[in-house]
Amino acid sequence: MEVGFVGFGRMGRAMAKNIANAGHQVRLWNRSPLGDAQIEGLTMVARPHDAFQADAVVTMLSDDAAIRDVLISSDVLLSARPGVVHIVTSTISVDFADELRTLHDAAGVGYVSAPVFGRPEVAEKAQLSIMVAGLPERVEKVRPLLELIGRKIWVLGQDPKQANAAKIAGNMMIAMAIETMAEAAVLVHDNGLEPARFFELMLQTQFGGSRTYENYSAKILQRDFEPGFRMELGLKDLRLAVAAGCGTRNQLPLLEVLCARMEEAVIAGMGEQDWSAIADYTFRRSRAQQAQLMN
Repeated sequence: MEVGFVGFGRMGRAMAKNIANAGHQVRLWNRSPLGDAQIEGLTMVARPHDAFQADAVVTMLSDDAAIRDVLISSDVLLSARPGVVHIVTSTISVDFADELRTLHDAAGVGYVSAPVFGRPEVAEKAQLSIMVAGLPERVEKVRPLLELIGRKIWVLGQDPKQANAAKIAGNMMIAMAIETMAEAAVLVHDNGLEPARFFELMLQTQFGGSRTYENYSAKILQRDFEPGFRMELGLKDLRLAVAAGCGTRNQLPLLEVLCARMEEAVIAGMGEQDWSAIADYTFRRSRAQQAQLMN
């Protein structure tokens, strides 16, 4: 299969290589120059339009604005190969997912939304969890490609925004779990119990088997905030969740508080750290508040 790929950051690089390693011809375009480096199995193309001269195209771009700039402002969809299916793996707003569906239909281009759960190291191992929504015949056409980058595919419906809603809500839950662990660690520490002992207890009782709690409790204890998923992107996703809630006129008070907290951390200069560094921000706020009370 001829596959176009747009977006060659850490996630995109792993996904594109896994597709190429399976023997597919991959046409790659990236927003920023990649130099003269030759990447085995991948053919660099001059324009995103060239990437869309394929049977299927995967885009892994950072947000709504990036997709709009690359694909819509330059009318890429209008020049796409007939029959191509576009797989959008980015985390985007539900409103933009609706807009993309309309634009793809008008251009005669197939559209499948397929955001993923997993950090770059998970993508390298082709172990992503993929949420998919789109018309069944389009999903089935691209399923072989998705199976090359993920460990499990969850087909959630025929409306693309259903997959985006799931991804946004899922990231909201992960961020809430990180903040929950941070606040629990503060509570036990201030009462004489080491957070490591507390997390060991929780992971062997109430939260055993939870990847989120296992992975992020370790990062919190080790203060390992090297970016796998940058906090500025985490804040973007929380804002998408707030917007989605507003769109359905639902009040989501915990989400709004956490979004405000993460915004404070980004303003404080933590945006390039992993989003689990929100725990460090919580710790430092707690220490600062205690110091003020002692004074």
